[in-house]
Amino acid sequence: MSTENESPKPEQPAQPAQPSPAAYGAAPQAPLDPGAAKPAQPGAPAAYGATPQAPLGKGPPRPGGPRPGGGSFGGNRPSTNRGDRPNRFDKPFNPGGAPPQLFVGAEKPNNRELDKLIEDELAAAMGDFDVSKTVAAVEQVQKPRAAGASGRKVGVVVGVHGNDVFIEVPGGRSQGLLPLQQFEGRRPAVGESVEFDIDHYDSANGLLILTREGSAQVVHDWSQVSYGMIVEAKVTGTNKNKTGLTVEVAGIKGFLPASQLDLYRVENVDQFVGQRLKVMVAEVNPEERNLIVSRRAVLEREKQVKAEEFWRTVEEGQVRKGIVRSVKPFGAFVDLGGADGLIPMSEFSWQRVNDLNEVVKIGQEVEVKINRIDFEARKIGLSMRALTVSPFDEFTKTTQAGARVTGKVSRLADFGAFVELSPGVEGLIHISELSTQRVRRVSDVIEVGQNVIVEILSTDPATRRIALSLKKIATEEEVAAEEAEEAEHLAALKAAEQAMASRPVNPNLRGGLGGPIRFDGQ
Repeated sequence: MSTENESPKPEQPAQPAQPSPAAYGAAPQAPLDPGAAKPAQPGAPAAYGATPQAPLGKGPPRPGGPRPGGGSFGGNRPSTNRGDRPNRFDKPFNPGGAPPQLFVGAEKPNNRELDKLIEDELAAAMGDFDVSKTVAAVEQVQKPRAAGASGRKVGVVVGVHGNDVFIEVPGGRSQGLLPLQQFEGRRPAVGESVEFDIDHYDSANGLLILTREGSAQVVHDWSQVSYGMIVEAKVTGTNKNKTGLTVEVAGIKGFLPASQLDLYRVENVDQFVGQRLKVMVAEVNPEERNLIVSRRAVLEREKQVKAEEFWRTVEEGQVRKGIVRSVKPFGAFVDLGGADGLIPMSEFSWQRVNDLNEVVKIGQEVEVKINRIDFEARKIGLSMRALTVSPFDEFTKTTQAGARVTGKVSRLADFGAFVELSPGVEGLIHISELSTQRVRRVSDVIEVGQNVIVEILSTDPATRRIALSLKKIATEEEVAAEEAEEAEHLAALKAAEQAMASRPVNPNLRGGLGGPIRFDGQ
């Protein structure tokens, strides 16, 4: 009979209850039996088919933990653990609930406030940082170094030997070499100043190889030809469809399309056959033996350089020469050698121009005067008639207001008629000055081509306008006609009166008042 559950006797002090293994989540152990097998030692392998026991005191006790008998929350279900893997109830306990707040002592900011904080911190950190300088430095490092990157210099020609021109490079220990071809057909004189760029150093000969901006480079084979290089090409002929020219660059055959021949459309490409042209390499493929060049790219580059110089020196009132590039219904565009200007139709001649093709032609060289300049929009207004004597000034010198002149009606308008008084000089007869009576249509009174005598009412040198009148002349003519008719009537009355007064008196007549007969002038 077991005495474990007996209450202690009064004379014996109560012993504290020992914690049961079930309190730690372990199954209760059976009483030890001397004849039973000893429990397995820690670390020893469990007997075959035995259920592994969880170690005591590992992990805090869980509410609703394993019940007596080794069962879990599912009742007396046996454990499924295998090997040395710990029981799932031995994992750290998670009480659940909302996660702790990250912003202690303050509310979580919204997205706009958070963006504002980030921007302020970034601006404070980047306050002394210059982005433009950094980007420029990176681009300078990443970009390939082109010819002349070392800086443009000016040297003096010290000698010319064959096709080589020797230049004294300022600050250099060796002389520089320029090909004679880059002087475009002329031979420089010794002592002449030349502007150049340093291409590279020839260590074999101890010379600096120089180059001039925009000059043709000397090449010998495919390995020396590269994209963007300016070379000299000889035109050998045209292709079958006349859409381009066949060229040779140092014995290398290439093609020059007609669209890349000039800045403007070229109708006749045969005129370039046999010439040597300065062109830029637009496409090169040594493996396929393909070479395409462009003369237009060279001309555009030269025009850009000229444009910078042109806009620095151009002023209103200057007289320049240019080439007519295109003719439009409203005027003609003229290339001034750095920029294009427009000659409006009214600025070609003092006389009225109906067809500009009768005055100028494409490719014609003309002399013009710069009337207006818009530096912001890069627009220039030109004039050809400003270089000739104004016929209006000549006419107003000899003819003043009140004079009567003969002119020819040139055109009609709803408000009046224009009369050509002399070549390049026109005056306007307003509709109210056409007749002494009310005029509804100008064509009822006057017609184009009719010769009329008009009186000059006024002249305006500022607007170059002349006011004419037919009404004043007609009014004076009507008054003169009435006066002549009145004078004629009075003369007839007077003649009749005189005739009656000189008639002989018949003495046989009697009666009457006697005296001469009088006629009433009314």
